[in-house]
Amino acid sequence: MSAPVAVTAPADATTGLLSVHPVHPDHDAAVVQAWLADAASSWWEMTDHDVDAVRAYLRAVQDDPAQAGWLLRRHGEPIAYAETYDPATVLLTDVWDAEPGDVGMHLLVAPPPADPSPVGGRVHGLTSAVILTVVEHCRDALGARRVVVEPDVRNTAVQRKNTEVGFRALREVDVDGKRALLSVLDTERIGVPDDDGPAAHLRPEHLEPAQRHLVAKAIAEFTHERLVAPRADGDGWALDAGDSTYRFRARVHALEHWTLDEASLTRTRAGSPAPLDAQDLVLALHDTLGIPDELLGTYLEEIASTLASAAAKDRRGGPSAAQLARGRSDGDVVAAFQDAEAAMTEGHPAFVAANGRIGFGLDEYRAYAPESGGRFRYRWLAARREHTHLALAGDRTERQHWDAELDASTVDRFRDVLERRGLDPSEYTWFPVHPWQWQHRIAVTFAPDLGRQDLVDLGEGPDDHQPQQSIRTAFNRSRPERSYVKTALAVQNMGFLRGMSPAYMRTAPAVNDWVAGLVEADPVLTAAGFGVLREHAAIGYTGDAYHRVDVPSPQRKMLAALWRESPVPRLRTGERPITMAALLHRDARGRSVAAALVARSGLDAAEWVRRYLDAYLRPVVHCLTEHQLLFMPHGENLVLVLRDGVVSRVFMKDVGEEVVVVGDVAVPAGIERIVHPVDDDEAALGVFTDVFDGVLRYLAAILDEDGVLPAAAFWRLVGACVDGAAAGRARGIDLRAPDFEHSCLNRLQLRNTLQMVDLTAQTDSLIRAGRMTNPIAR
Repeated sequence: MSAPVAVTAPADATTGLLSVHPVHPDHDAAVVQAWLADAASSWWEMTDHDVDAVRAYLRAVQDDPAQAGWLLRRHGEPIAYAETYDPATVLLTDVWDAEPGDVGMHLLVAPPPADPSPVGGRVHGLTSAVILTVVEHCRDALGARRVVVEPDVRNTAVQRKNTEVGFRALREVDVDGKRALLSVLDTERIGVPDDDGPAAHLRPEHLEPAQRHLVAKAIAEFTHERLVAPRADGDGWALDAGDSTYRFRARVHALEHWTLDEASLTRTRAGSPAPLDAQDLVLALHDTLGIPDELLGTYLEEIASTLASAAAKDRRGGPSAAQLARGRSDGDVVAAFQDAEAAMTEGHPAFVAANGRIGFGLDEYRAYAPESGGRFRYRWLAARREHTHLALAGDRTERQHWDAELDASTVDRFRDVLERRGLDPSEYTWFPVHPWQWQHRIAVTFAPDLGRQDLVDLGEGPDDHQPQQSIRTAFNRSRPERSYVKTALAVQNMGFLRGMSPAYMRTAPAVNDWVAGLVEADPVLTAAGFGVLREHAAIGYTGDAYHRVDVPSPQRKMLAALWRESPVPRLRTGERPITMAALLHRDARGRSVAAALVARSGLDAAEWVRRYLDAYLRPVVHCLTEHQLLFMPHGENLVLVLRDGVVSRVFMKDVGEEVVVVGDVAVPAGIERIVHPVDDDEAALGVFTDVFDGVLRYLAAILDEDGVLPAAAFWRLVGACVDGAAAGRARGIDLRAPDFEHSCLNRLQLRNTLQMVDLTAQTDSLIRAGRMTNPIAR
């Protein structure tokens, strides 16, 4: 921070001459304390401070080289107190990716005097003039390029004033014990009000980087899946698509993984420069990609929605890779866990149309998309028991379940609603539904069920939840030890309408019990710290008309939910969780979380990777070769447990719908649906596709591109890990084979963007594109 100096603002016809002076704690404490004591200043949470306490506070601010306090005067009389600070070292160190020239700011405007006369009363426009003066002071006296503020989200009055001066709201953050609206002002735009409506992200400055990234990703992934083939072009590459040619520089890594230099990407159309446009690229490649004509519009809409999401992420910004790798400076592991969950920008790393969410409006996107970092409360229904099935884990009774997930006062409120309607609460059970689902589906599609009182609206639950990368799932922010909640959400997203089957819910806890028991009894897995976050309760409603006929329909998957264990109660001192998707994340300036974690650990990069593979890959391979058990172990289905930046163990989740037994293995009665014996090559493909191709090809390239670890060294470590995990196991599945079938994910979505696979016969639905060279072949 610059040394405090006094400055004078230009005079305004209404507000007069305003000047800014360094605060003098001994002289100014009394007047500032009087302002803080006023109820209008409650946002500062210092109403109980006496003069001595305020004097000590002001002195601490002035003594800190990273902060400064300022008194604003009008006609020589004090009218406001402001603080400026370095956000790289003060207050915002966990949530703001600070750059040189950033200045943080707080403002306290004197409450209006009690005298209502024109001389002594409120001066119209004074608060706006004060804010303008302070930000101009930050620019002119402190050299600020950007000014950042974090008002309480409830303080809408100051948010409006900030917008008038030119601040643009970015996102909600947890800071200084409050939920704050992080906002920034580019000092070149002081006095230019920002259009901060719900569509503010849909501007050229946000769409252009979104288009550039998605076109680059589309070229890379379509090339990887052998749908297109760039040609050599000088020292780079070129791709012809219709009447357009795309030129770029790129490196090609193992598993035919292309890393494009996005800055080098250009497009010419009929020889003239043209803007990058992901929808134009899809249209030009329509026949090549094999999109059915009747589904082309749907796929283009998912591309458009993915672009809108990327533009919103560009506007919103996020923590730096180093901040995500470090976690919260105050040690709050829950906040750090959810910071990372909201910071992810890519969606699924392989899918091009990864963030469709067709059905969400602008306000709903801001409320329910995981990258929004927002909070919501579930709607609760009472569901008549005769039409509802509540399945529970073996160690949980219904009473224990509700005691764990709902406060007694909430249950009493639910019962009271039913009793006021003359209904017997013992004939009902409780049922959480997503608020979007309630508004758009249940209150419409199940109106007769509500009219019969087979379903009864109970209102909002008391707990705040945060959306997760798996969009149907939410984490309990009010009570982090409580379960994740996953509910049916009938939006179209990445190849599926995201419903949930009540039939699957009947067996989900039993499947989880069996898998968890197997894992806990295996000494290799327990030694590795490998754990399963059990889905220990699930519920489904089948009393509707759609279940009275045995005809598959989306409406049969609109009322179901499950509860999955939270990792928080299973953490040990010094541990913190993070989604594995974070390893593939780059921040707004292109820095990778994986590289930041390696740097934070202090370990040699090869040793860091070896420990990660021992915690992640070794258990996955062991489960396959010893128990013939395959998971879906991609980024959002794994929670990594970090200790000092090193992966020490992992938790697997999303087990009930995605685990499969690939051999003739006896399982408990009732869960036979998970048994699908296949030959060795098909069994190995589960690891090759979901782990090698779905996770490790990206991580290997990131570490290589960032100069952290050469790709060849990375794959040698993978080979060594596989050898150690598979040696002497019950089924000799060869993961060191020369090559394997190239199973393609985008081809599935391109073939049918509404339902890319048959969940009852997923293997039969796969699309192969020849064979891929195995990077760990002998």
